[in-house]
Amino acid sequence: MSRASVQIYSTCPQSKDVPAAEYGRAVADVARWSEAAGCTGMLVYTDNGIADPWLVAQHAITATERLAPLVAVQPVYMHPFTAASMVSSLAYLHGRAVHLNMLAGGFRNDLLALGDPTEHDDRYARTTEYTHIVMALLRGETVTREGRWHQVRNLKLGPALPADLMPEVLISGSSPAGRAAAADIGAVPIRYPEPLGQETADAPAGGGVRVGIIARGDTAEAWKVAEERFPTDRKGQIAHSMAMRTSDSQWHRQLSAAAQAQPETADGEPDPFWLGPFQNYQTFCPYLVGSYDRVASAIGHYLARGTRVFVLDIPPAAEELGHIGEVFARAGVTP
Repeated sequence: MSRASVQIYSTCPQSKDVPAAEYGRAVADVARWSEAAGCTGMLVYTDNGIADPWLVAQHAITATERLAPLVAVQPVYMHPFTAASMVSSLAYLHGRAVHLNMLAGGFRNDLLALGDPTEHDDRYARTTEYTHIVMALLRGETVTREGRWHQVRNLKLGPALPADLMPEVLISGSSPAGRAAAADIGAVPIRYPEPLGQETADAPAGGGVRVGIIARGDTAEAWKVAEERFPTDRKGQIAHSMAMRTSDSQWHRQLSAAAQAQPETADGEPDPFWLGPFQNYQTFCPYLVGSYDRVASAIGHYLARGTRVFVLDIPPAAEELGHIGEVFARAGVTP
């Protein structure tokens, strides 16, 4: 299996976690590490409390040669014409592709602060309409649309986007509404995976997963690194509980309801699926932890179910991406 058939994205540091004087260097460093490790791109978050993702994406572009920023796009923040213009303008200025991670939700309180009470499934319908306009503009079409949320007439984008720089499009696909939106707009549905072997009968196959990885040659070493990086945090647990009360995100509920125990497996190693960082409000995805071979086996499980996109967590160092690369190599994914 080649890296051409499997796309791996890292994730950019968030401005809220890094002092202002250091943030630009942190973004550039992670972008360079990700490119050197063979990643397709780097996810750039958006919400009400962090630096603008388009400006962060441009900074990542100038620090690298081919890496594609995967920009989180919240329809509430900008008109679809503006989003399309951002993509075409970055391509015009830098000759580079920008990929799109289309959002329907995000933090519920962020949306309410912006005066947006739209319910969960309607938000996906809005994102679907929005994405159709963005992609039509990027294809060079003159767009007229009388939609529920957006009305445009004879709208044309300039500068035109070269066909070879058309963005890949991802969207959360954990809920039925998310999967329907992905199918409608031709996006890759990204889900937060359930514990290995515990997928429900209606769990989606294919698409992509959002998952962190900590792997080493020795199981005990991997778990030691994991527990030092993500220690138990009572304040974080309280924050997680508060977020659960305000969230209407299906993936958030699914992860919170997942089994927390890590039973011994047939090979004698602990189950690699770990929700510790999520439960302590330190990150928003499950982790796979263990030896290279054990985690590679878990990755193989997802590959066997048709997963072709992996969105990783924020790497703390270039060396961590090297360990992750070893996992994918053992799972049969080679550069």
